[in-house]
Amino acid sequence: MNSINLSLQLPPLSLYVHIPWCVQKCPYCDFNSHSQQGELPQAQYIETLLQDLQQDLHYVQGRTLHSIFIGGGTPSLFDARHMRTLLEGVAAQIPFADDIEITMEANPGTLEHDDFAAYRLAGITRLSIGVQSFASDKLNRLGRIHNRDEAQTAAKLAGNAGYQSFNLDLMHGLPNQTLKQALADIDTAASFQPPHLSWYQLTIEPNTLFHSRPPQLPDDEALWEIYRQGQQRLSKLGYQQYEISAYAKPGFQCRHNLNYWQFGDYLGIGCGAHGKVTLPGSDQIVRTVKIKHPKGYLSAGQYTFDTTEVKLEDRALEYLMNRLRLMTPIPKAEFEARTGLSAAEVADGMNRGAQRGLVSISDSHWTLTDKGHFFVNDLLSQFC
Repeated sequence: MNSINLSLQLPPLSLYVHIPWCVQKCPYCDFNSHSQQGELPQAQYIETLLQDLQQDLHYVQGRTLHSIFIGGGTPSLFDARHMRTLLEGVAAQIPFADDIEITMEANPGTLEHDDFAAYRLAGITRLSIGVQSFASDKLNRLGRIHNRDEAQTAAKLAGNAGYQSFNLDLMHGLPNQTLKQALADIDTAASFQPPHLSWYQLTIEPNTLFHSRPPQLPDDEALWEIYRQGQQRLSKLGYQQYEISAYAKPGFQCRHNLNYWQFGDYLGIGCGAHGKVTLPGSDQIVRTVKIKHPKGYLSAGQYTFDTTEVKLEDRALEYLMNRLRLMTPIPKAEFEARTGLSAAEVADGMNRGAQRGLVSISDSHWTLTDKGHFFVNDLLSQFC
């Protein structure tokens, strides 16, 4: 690539906070999570998170926080009092945008449900509840600690707790799952009127129990039919697909995830948290990774494990790997602002993609075709 340098522009800034503990490790999970052993060091961990953030303040560069996402692990193992301390401590270091979105992940089996209101009062504006399924046999096979009744109770109470929005996480392609069962999960979730649904296929990842002891999953034909009819059902229920596995009622897309996929900036604090920041003054984009294990993280004093630069020749591919998750057209101006490269740098690859029917091209945008949404990796291969 004969790179044409333009000016990098500062994108919106988000914050990811990682809470690494779970009651138990799910057999399909490859995230950085650790089974709870005894009482959690809540106060110490919150204090360490704020110290970690302080060391990253030079990356803020005068911006306000666009969104915060508290993920895990299981953040709802921490009580609302400590969440308030966390958010007040973050606000003391970085100003919040007036319309900031603050999401916390919660699992139905890890909280007293009257805490939903307490988390809202602590400053959380949006919940993301890891239901996965409303079928007890599927939940047992997935190693979840909640049952169908607890999932339904959590979904109902989340809708009554006064949040600006809430999300229900659902998985499909579960062990021995039928089309009827997959659609029933969608219908049950929609009955609680969540503004947002995440609906994604179970995949078997390395270094998980399911990888070493694979369950019996639906075959490819059954998976395709679940996906096809699930898409139709979600659309009929009023959910617009805006990302590969995310569906929302109009106006309720997850702002935090949109910033990720639009190649925005985010600080990452907590065990194993990743960050990505733009440094226009030095024409750099850098990625950060924090110390992975809780014990090492809590005792470190310096929390960054690694910092690597996204090289100029890799920026186009990295941008597209993120941006192509979204269903919306890609503005060429956004590509140039976020990568510091001219749109002409990827013209040949986009033209090859257009010849294969994967993308359409206008003066201002690139737009994936229906075929392109199913063959994203084929398009990405044009830029490797």
